Amino acid sequence: MKEKLLQLGKIISISDKKMFDSGAGKLTFRIETDDQYNKIWEFELFKGKDHVEHLDNFTKFNKVGDNVEVEFDIRTNHYEKGDKDMVFTSLGAWKVNKVEGTTEEPVTDDLPF
Repeated sequence: MKEKLLQLGKIISISDKKMFDSGAGKLTFRIETDDQYNKIWEFELFKGKDHVEHLDNFTKFNKVGDNVEVEFDIRTNHYEKGDKDMVFTSLGAWKVNKVEGTTEEPVTDDLPF
């Protein structure tokens, strides 16, 4: 069973859409979290030619400064050519929801002292 991965943060950059000869396209976006470590996360949106309009919708409805919740999976690709043996890992976003407020809710204390 695949675990649902979530990350909250504020969008700090959105790349231009890159189109491929196959008709597919991709873009990347970064979010900044309130975490002490691993504050910057970069996600990839890759869509085949039949769904490439989803990339335009992402840039239409999401802007730098928006607080979002990103559902994603971890993708790896193995590459071998000659003496090169590499693995590329990316965070593939598949759902992005806007959230109200900051990325971390403030703790309120109603005690009088």
